[in-house]
Amino acid sequence: MVLRRLQRRNIVFHVLVFTPILLFWAAIVASLERTPLTGRWRLILLSPEEEDEISAQLAGPGWYHAVGEILAQPEPPHLLPQSDWRFIWVRDTLRHLESVVPLLQHEDALVPAWVDRGSSDLPFPPPAEYPLRPRPRGTEFLRRFCEVTSARPVHPVPHAIPGPPYSLIIVDKPDSSNAFSYGFGPDGGGGIVVYSGFLEEVLSSAGLQDSVESSLSPSPQNASWWRFILGIFSPASAPPASPPRPTPDQTAELAVLLSHELAHLVLSHHLETLSSATIVIPGILSMVADVVRALLFPVTMLFGPFVNDAVANLGKVGSGDLVKLGEYCTSMKQEIEADVVSARLLAHAGFDARRAVDFWETRQESSQTAECSLSTAEKKLGQRQGQTHTNYGRLAMLMAGSDHPQTEVRIGKLKGELERWGAERERMIKLSPPSRQ
Repeated sequence: MVLRRLQRRNIVFHVLVFTPILLFWAAIVASLERTPLTGRWRLILLSPEEEDEISAQLAGPGWYHAVGEILAQPEPPHLLPQSDWRFIWVRDTLRHLESVVPLLQHEDALVPAWVDRGSSDLPFPPPAEYPLRPRPRGTEFLRRFCEVTSARPVHPVPHAIPGPPYSLIIVDKPDSSNAFSYGFGPDGGGGIVVYSGFLEEVLSSAGLQDSVESSLSPSPQNASWWRFILGIFSPASAPPASPPRPTPDQTAELAVLLSHELAHLVLSHHLETLSSATIVIPGILSMVADVVRALLFPVTMLFGPFVNDAVANLGKVGSGDLVKLGEYCTSMKQEIEADVVSARLLAHAGFDARRAVDFWETRQESSQTAECSLSTAEKKLGQRQGQTHTNYGRLAMLMAGSDHPQTEVRIGKLKGELERWGAERERMIKLSPPSRQ
């Protein structure tokens, strides 16, 4: 009898211990999914209802309100009007890039055109192994089964990539030469913010500013004699200036930055960051802290509840550092991934994807030009907390398996992706019939 009771208690003990562990890992596995186009495994612990709530809050004017709160610190920003020629230029370039997003869903249909391209043509990507159709997660199959058995309508698959058009804001800030993307969801729930300093940098690069300035001033040949004579007897007024026409090189450089930010939106990186920063990392750290407190309870109870609370507070302080480290690691992966996908977007849009390598090689990690660099993030973090956190970036790079600066890693990955395009094309040519060779 005693042995049976011990066996039963042992079974109950193991059930109580391993049931939460099994449920935890079941939730993790059910929330795993492949990132479109790259195939990277990622974890998003957000229910479809939570995603719908996020996208509903950002849809329409919600995105502008959310971004306005971000830009309002420390002072309200000055925005370029939609009638400004710079806004029109950026908007048209963005819309052109958005027009090729549907092609990422069926790149297999472009295989003949991709293989038949000559060596002198612009680089073109092979069809992605994981097209822009993210597979449903395990929770989706369970949800569909429950809805079908209960005769309820089946809702769309969660994590569907919301399509364009995306929202756009241009901040009139000449001393800032960067951009960022923000948001998730359809109906303008995601968008891009560009600073005018970047546009001025593009327009003034390679001595191209003269062509823009010349288009701003009216040509004397275009003014008629009658207008000149009437102008003598009428108050002087400046003739309407024609909007400048940026060169193709300037538009291509703008497209590199816009395609990078567009890749963040297409891959729903902000949804992944939200899940990681608010659910995954804090949840795991909280569970680990509870387990440690339970194991140390026989020791801490001898010294009273104050010691146990001190251990808990110590865990919270350490968890904050781990959360920052996790954000750095996630950001590095997403930046590299956005670079790779942006090259694909550029190629489909008719731009030279190799310009992306030149673009990132010429941009330095500074507070004015760094789009998302470790040095900039560490500087801002140190200003807010009164100390520098260079160890986070270094440790994150070591965890990623590299001791090189992030910019060098990103450029190396981008070059490797372009080389893979050429190698894949050569392999397909060798496997093709002799008539095509």
